[in-house]
Amino acid sequence: MVELLCPAGDFDALKAAVQNGADTVYFGASLFSARAFANNFDNEQLEQAINYAKLRRVKTHLTLNTLIKDEEFEDAFNIAKLAYKLGIDAIIVQDLGLATKLIESFPDLEIHSSTQMTTTNLEGVKQLENIGFKRVVLSREVSLDEINHICTGSNVEIEVFVHGALCMSYSGQCLFSSMIGGRSRKSW
Repeated sequence: MVELLCPAGDFDALKAAVQNGADTVYFGASLFSARAFANNFDNEQLEQAINYAKLRRVKTHLTLNTLIKDEEFEDAFNIAKLAYKLGIDAIIVQDLGLATKLIESFPDLEIHSSTQMTTTNLEGVKQLENIGFKRVVLSREVSLDEINHICTGSNVEIEVFVHGALCMSYSGQCLFSSMIGGRSRKSW
């Protein structure tokens, strides 16, 4: 199945994606989104975005796709919990500890691995599948032959980007980009 997913850095972008045929929109909350310079959505806007898309039969995915420090864990979990209560369809996660907690806490919520996890082969996909991920977003560097091999050898949904990356490093390894440009995190 082909699904058109579109990023939405603010409410205007979300509306444009929905009105122009997106099957799913993905967006970040105020914190813990790898797209640090997008406007993203505070709690009130998060509710508005989910409701807007749902009324138009468009799925919503929340990106919590940064590595989570110990002191941030509860805040990240609470954002996910709020999104779950508001009806989010899936949460895209980089941090394996957060993902594991979300899978345990919300068994009916789809947890997707972010491209930030740098999953590049069938063995990595199978590990994520065993943990309970419903979808794996492969690294941008995976070839078409490798994607086909992964798709035929696994039972999870596979997602790939069809555009280039802005990262200065290997896909998902954005610490370097974050350190010199502040793009991935609000602070280190």
